[in-house]
Amino acid sequence: MTLDHDPGPTASGPRWRLLILGGTAEARALAATATTRPDVAVVSSLAGRVADPRLPVGEVRIGGFGGAAGLADWLTAHRIDAVVDATHPYAARMRVSGIEAAATAGVPHLRLERPGWTAQPGDRWHRVPDLAGAVAALPALGRRVLLTTGRQSLAAFSPLTDLWFLARVVDAPDDPVPAHVRLLRSRGPYTVDGEIALIREHRIDVVVTKDSGGALTEAKLTAARRLDLPVLMIDRPAPATPPATVTTVDDAVRWLDRHLPAG
Repeated sequence: MTLDHDPGPTASGPRWRLLILGGTAEARALAATATTRPDVAVVSSLAGRVADPRLPVGEVRIGGFGGAAGLADWLTAHRIDAVVDATHPYAARMRVSGIEAAATAGVPHLRLERPGWTAQPGDRWHRVPDLAGAVAALPALGRRVLLTTGRQSLAAFSPLTDLWFLARVVDAPDDPVPAHVRLLRSRGPYTVDGEIALIREHRIDVVVTKDSGGALTEAKLTAARRLDLPVLMIDRPAPATPPATVTTVDDAVRWLDRHLPAG
């Protein structure tokens, strides 16, 4: 649901108001923990890019804010006391907006971002800085591609008509899919055995992914390692530097305890 009206804290209600910019597993875990405090009202904001998102505990707002200025106005109007940005590592625009809006509104801001993946012995990773780099490098690495970079990236790979793609997405793209692209609508977590079976079934010879990190989709990397397949790994965008950054939900909870003290 979208939070349209905020009655504000009352004498018997929450003392603090927390906005979590979310959509990730870490955002949901943080919301679940923060909502156990009776003195904290939690609002989670989702971008609305997924048709059937996994919803966190507590109040949920879906949709954009209108950039940094719109978010700053929203923080002030809803009397937010702290912001935790736990959006996807590739949500670069939202990251910048969160930093700027919190500074404008004078609200403490934390970035919660899970670490990227680390290559293991036997991995054949080829790192590229961005989507364009992946498109340029891919033809030299394989002909049958497991593409796991999201539906918004499909258009970038569509001109590679000499390759065949199994594009795994949560939601189907709005535009028609070319004949050399097969959609697989699916959402993790995935198992190593399942990923190996998928790769063998479709005769995949290269995996393309973003360095999202986390355990939900890591199995494809283990499967590629065991099958001795190359992985084209798209690096995270250059980070905007917030006042504070943590990599675990536990550290985010400790930050909240300092900035929204109980009692």
